[in-house]
Amino acid sequence: MPEIDTQIDLNVTSYIPDDYISDSDQKIEIYQKIALCKTEEDIQNIIDEIIDRFGNMPNELENLVDIARIKYLAKQIYLEKIASKKTSVVFIFNQNYHKNKIELNPTQLIKKYGTKIKFSAGIKPIITLEIGSNDERKILNEVTKFIKKLLET
Repeated sequence: MPEIDTQIDLNVTSYIPDDYISDSDQKIEIYQKIALCKTEEDIQNIIDEIIDRFGNMPNELENLVDIARIKYLAKQIYLEKIASKKTSVVFIFNQNYHKNKIELNPTQLIKKYGTKIKFSAGIKPIITLEIGSNDERKILNEVTKFIKKLLET
């Protein structure tokens, strides 16, 4: 089974500001390390390294690290795309998710999220989660929590 490359298109600002790391080689190195994160341990190691080398991270870089976390979590449940849509986030699954013993439990999810969640069946199942905000931290936190919840079901 080929690995899923999850596409993430959230309305958050995520980059390394020039006033934080001005050297382009160092910046590329950090981008690459973040992109290669595959576990929570990898994420923590890169956060520690960045803070040790450059000081406290600006919000844009924290967002970038959160997106890397979302990406590695999403791959585990065969999410193909995660995208912002107004104040909601849409989660699109790869059509092979069910072949990989990923079971979505709508009842459990509805119990937790109520009317904030919508399901669309099809070749590629879609879940829409209403975040109700354009706040970047809230979007990233809610998406991370939601994917972790999906991993539990």
